[in-house]
Amino acid sequence: MKHLRFLIALALLAPYFSSFAQEEETSENQDMTIKGQFEEMERKSTNYRSGNGVPYEVIRLASLNEVKSNIFDTINTANKAIKDLSATIVANKAEIEDLNAKLQDTTNKLNTVTEEKDSISFFGALISKGTYNFILWSIIFALLLFLLFFIYRFKNSNFLTQQAKSALADLEQEYEQHRRRALEREQKISRQLQDELNKQKK
Repeated sequence: MKHLRFLIALALLAPYFSSFAQEEETSENQDMTIKGQFEEMERKSTNYRSGNGVPYEVIRLASLNEVKSNIFDTINTANKAIKDLSATIVANKAEIEDLNAKLQDTTNKLNTVTEEKDSISFFGALISKGTYNFILWSIIFALLLFLLFFIYRFKNSNFLTQQAKSALADLEQEYEQHRRRALEREQKISRQLQDELNKQKK
C-alpha cells in the first residue's frame, strides 16, 4: 500500500520535475515578453479533470504571481514611458510654437528688409524701384524737353537778334550814305550859292 502511494505521488510530481528540468534547459532561450511568459506558464501547467469530468489547467501560484508582477512592472514602465513621452511632446510642442513664432518674426523682418531693399524713400514715402525709376526718367525726360525747348527758343531769339543787328547795320550804313549824300548836296549848293554871290559882286 505504501508502494502504491509512493508511485501515485511520483506520477503526480513527475510533470513538475520534468518541467523544472526543461526550465533549466530553456532558461537561456526563454521569451521574456508577456505573451512568451503566458505561453511558458501554459506550457508548464498540468491537466486536471474534476469528478464531473470538467478539464482544468493547474498552474503554479508562484508562476502566476511572477507573471502578474511582470505585467504590473510592464504596465508601470509603460505608464512612466507614456508620461515621459507626454512631457517630451509638450516640451516639443512648446519649442515648436516658439520656433514658429521666431520663424514668423524672422519672415516678417525678411519681408520688411526685402521691401526696403526693393523700395526707395521718395519724399518720405516708400515706393517700388520700378515706380521710382519711372518717376525719375519721367522727370529727366520732362527736363530734357524743357532744355530742348529753351535751346530752340534761344536759337530762335539769337537768330532774330542777329537779323535785327544785321538790319540795324544795314540801316546805319544806308543812313550814313544818305547823310553823306545830303552833306555833298549841301556843300554843292553852298558852292553854287557862293559862286552866284561872287558873280553878283562883280
